[in-house]
This record gives sequence, structure tokens and C-alpha cells, in this order.
Amino acid sequence: MPELPEVETVCRGLAKVLEGRTLTRAEARRPDLRFPLPPDLAGRVEGHRVLRVDRRAKFILFHLEDGTVVVAHLGMSGRMYVMNGSPPPPGLHDHVILATDDGTTVYFNDVRRFGLLDLTTEAELPNYRFFQDLGPEPLGNGFNGPALAARLKGKNTPIKAALLDQRVVAGLGNIYVCEALFRAGISPRRKARTVQGARAEKLAVAVRAVLTEAISAGGSSLRDYVQPTGELGYFQHRWAVYGREGEPCVQCGAPIRRLVQSGRSTFYCASCQR
Repeated sequence: MPELPEVETVCRGLAKVLEGRTLTRAEARRPDLRFPLPPDLAGRVEGHRVLRVDRRAKFILFHLEDGTVVVAHLGMSGRMYVMNGSPPPPGLHDHVILATDDGTTVYFNDVRRFGLLDLTTEAELPNYRFFQDLGPEPLGNGFNGPALAARLKGKNTPIKAALLDQRVVAGLGNIYVCEALFRAGISPRRKARTVQGARAEKLAVAVRAVLTEAISAGGSSLRDYVQPTGELGYFQHRWAVYGREGEPCVQCGAPIRRLVQSGRSTFYCASCQR
């Protein structure tokens, strides 16, 4: 599943081609993805200018001039790609098409159909069904050591599971949690409630750093994920622990270990992380 850096990369790519443009066509080529698609999609968005494209957690938001907000989630295998000029006919898995007044066409392609595309409004956005319980943005001004420590206080779950809880921090995924815990020297098995004070501050800094670096590198390309332009991300070449079971730790040389937590693979160095 695309994680926060991949979604942020997609947002930035889409912003370059959509912001300031008017949507001239919106076509839903099937009635649903993971959830039903808005039956009034075309009527709600056609003829309206895109003011900005941004992100909340792993959701992509298109803010339109009339206050409508298009909410999209890439799911497991979804991607958005951009075509200019006379685009080819849509493929089998191109489920939603958005076209603009300058000839740009955006395809929402989703082979597994676990993605989402919905409509809400600016006024309803804070209480939108998927946003109500989200924690702070890890790249936002409200995310720091004390804020993280407060959300981890009293939690008996492993820190790895706590960080994947979107109510604790919005948008974090498996890859970048593994990498951030390694940078902070924190074992994924450690009880979340024990990550306080300087330890929480170090983890918050590591989370922000690894996400920022991944965004700069264009994200990590796994299976179906590519940027809107079709370019691949390169952060996977910088992974310190993720996917490196049995390989030497980049810091101490001990073999990277793998364990399963909540059904997800966790990669870590038992020597460097405590």
C-alpha cells in the first residue's frame, strides 16, 4: 500500500497539473471501488476550478472553488497517472477519469479496487467519516516529542503497533515506522507507554526525518506504485532495515531480524534497538 511519502509525492505531482485548472469532465466508469462512487460526481465537479491539491494522512484532497472537496485514497494498488493532449482509450482498470480545460487527463487506476473516491465539502471536512479520529500529521507543526508522548501514555501495545494506529499519528505505514524506530534506536517490541521524554523526542525527530527524506526521493516504489508522471521513487535504496532480513546492520553489522506483529512484518536490529 502506498504510504505517506508516496501519497505526498502523488499530491505534489497532481498539484502541478491541476491547480488553477477547471475540471471539464468527470467520469466514473464503474459504480464502486471499495465503496460506492458518488453517483453525482460529474454534476458536482464539472465546471469548477481546482484551487489546491493536498493531503490528509494517506488521502488525496482536491479542493474546488465552490467548496466541494474530492477525497481519494489509493488503497492497495491504486495509482493516478497523468496524460496530456489526446489520451489513449482508458484501460480495463482505469475506473475514474478527470479532464481539465488545458487538455490534461488524470486516470485513477486501481486493479484490486480497494481505493476510494468520494465527495465532501470544506465545511464538512473536519467531521468527514474517515478524518474524525485521525491523529496529528507527522510533518505538521503539532507533531513533536511531547505531543507523541501524550498520545502514547498508558498504551500497553508495542510501539510499532501504536505508531500504525492512525489515531496516534496520521498516515504512518509499515515501512517508515520500521525505519523511524531504527533511527531512534527503539525496539519495535517496546511498550508504547515507555516511550516518553527524550525517547519520544528522538522518535518524533526520526519520524519526521525519514518521511522528509522519502518524499525528497519520490517515495518507495513497491509493486504498483509510481509517481503521476510514471517515474519511480528511490527511497527503497536507502532502507536501513525494511526488507533486509539477514543482511548486516548498516550501523553495527549484526544481522537484521524480522518478526510478525499484528500480521505485519517488522524489520529491526536487535543490537541497535532497545
